[in-house]
Amino acid sequence: MSDNQVFVSPASVKDCLGSQKYIANDEIATTVYLTGQLGKPLLCEGPAGVGKTELAKSIAGATGRELIRLQCYEGLDETKALYEWEYAKQLLYTQLLRDKLQETLSGANTLADAADRLAQEEDVFFSMRFLLRRPLLKAILSDMPAVLLIDEIDRADAEFEAFLLEVLSDFQVSVPELGTLSAVHRPLVLLTSNNTRELSEALKRRCLYLFINYPSIEQEMAVVRLKVPELSPKLAQQAVELVHRLRDLDLRKSPSISETLDWAKSLVALNAKQL
Repeated sequence: MSDNQVFVSPASVKDCLGSQKYIANDEIATTVYLTGQLGKPLLCEGPAGVGKTELAKSIAGATGRELIRLQCYEGLDETKALYEWEYAKQLLYTQLLRDKLQETLSGANTLADAADRLAQEEDVFFSMRFLLRRPLLKAILSDMPAVLLIDEIDRADAEFEAFLLEVLSDFQVSVPELGTLSAVHRPLVLLTSNNTRELSEALKRRCLYLFINYPSIEQEMAVVRLKVPELSPKLAQQAVELVHRLRDLDLRKSPSISETLDWAKSLVALNAKQL
């Protein structure tokens, strides 16, 4: 069994996510199950606020895994996503070890000799203790299987998307000073997109695909009753029906499920009896 074969059936996915107060329909449950069985990343697309990020959080909670999140944005590069060297820490160690360095160089007769002696010690300053692990490398080197959430990949540049493909292909990273670092446990990977731009066909081929749309009135009622049980059924029904009418209008942004829940909580806080 691979690290990501954590669910025994689509039905078990529903039950496990339900324990995290996430209501999964058959399509979501089946796709999540296949993600684990096939060991492929899962690309979730859909409008903002329909539960894509919450799905990753719920999977992590249901499986007891650490959730490692990479929030994408325009200009995101490898140093923020993968790793970078802690130069300030390296400089501090250099200052603290100044006497030892002088001792090492004391017998050097030429600059070339001194450089050679320093080169013999350079591994000390380019070791794992100075490597700052960003989300991608953190997930790869995790001692335990993790859930890696790459959130809003559509906000990142196409160049970063190409780089990400390389990492997801074999879950290993080449660090020039350290060599190749390979995953001990392959993370379960979820990517989310709000459809602000078209993703590359190469990325789509690499992933299983799931489109999460706004729920039906019945499904959203179930979510509200589960998340905000203090709200009366009558008021919950009125609120959900109004939200669905708003979504039918030509609005710049339709209300999301998370906004429905915020409204439901506000109605409870205000002790409202009717809309």
